[in-house]
Amino acid sequence: MKRILVIEDNPEVRDNLTEILELSNYKVLAAENGKEGVDIALREKPDLILCDVMMPELDGFGVLHILSKKPETADIPFIFLTAKAEKSDFRKGMNLGADDYITKPFDDVELLDALETRLRKNDRLRQSFDKTPQGLNSFINEARGFEALKKLSEDRATKTFQKKEVVFNEGEHPRQIFFVNQGKIKIYKTNEEGKEFILKVLKEGDFFGYIDLIKGTPYAESAAAMESTELSVIPKEDFFTLLHGNKDVSSKLIKMLADNVIQQEEQLLNLAYNSIR
Repeated sequence: MKRILVIEDNPEVRDNLTEILELSNYKVLAAENGKEGVDIALREKPDLILCDVMMPELDGFGVLHILSKKPETADIPFIFLTAKAEKSDFRKGMNLGADDYITKPFDDVELLDALETRLRKNDRLRQSFDKTPQGLNSFINEARGFEALKKLSEDRATKTFQKKEVVFNEGEHPRQIFFVNQGKIKIYKTNEEGKEFILKVLKEGDFFGYIDLIKGTPYAESAAAMESTELSVIPKEDFFTLLHGNKDVSSKLIKMLADNVIQQEEQLLNLAYNSIR
């Protein structure tokens, strides 16, 4: 059963929301002000937060600001419920990271549809995607369901590199990131004598080339194919759209990249261990 935190200072509205949600098979956690709502959110980690904007002591914007800074609550879907419908308030809420904005008086069906849609999208983004071309497409297709990501490029070009063919050289400026569809890529540095030192070997399902892109610096290493290799190429603009366009998408993307780094570190440790056995 999904748990919804309702933060609303008006007791009649709060009771009405609680009744509607419980009849729709949600477990409701209720708070009568922003401070209490923050405490409950940090303690209970609800599946979604429905929060009034105008409240004494701590308003809805303050609640969202606090919770968005906490790792344990930053990814919880957050919907504002307000009697104000001014564009400036809407913009402020969305800039803070709100997922939706429902204006009072609200229609019960409209409210429930908004909650169900938001929870469903969040569940899909939290699931694990296979590290395959199909998994990459599935993730990006899910991400495209968010309003902020509708301009995401439909097609991601693929390129084939033959054995020893260079993908990029140290010192070049990054303009895209890469995803290994099949084959193997070596990441290496070359010394003054021209000798290569292989830093890591990438295989199907690995991302690479994103660290320097994020840092905005030239490639610190070179990359080349170790065998016939097919790569998906994600343009810089699309990558940053994914990274910055929506907090759920960015969290999922960062987790995918972090998992990739951890796996590479484990592989290197295993190689090092095996070499001294």
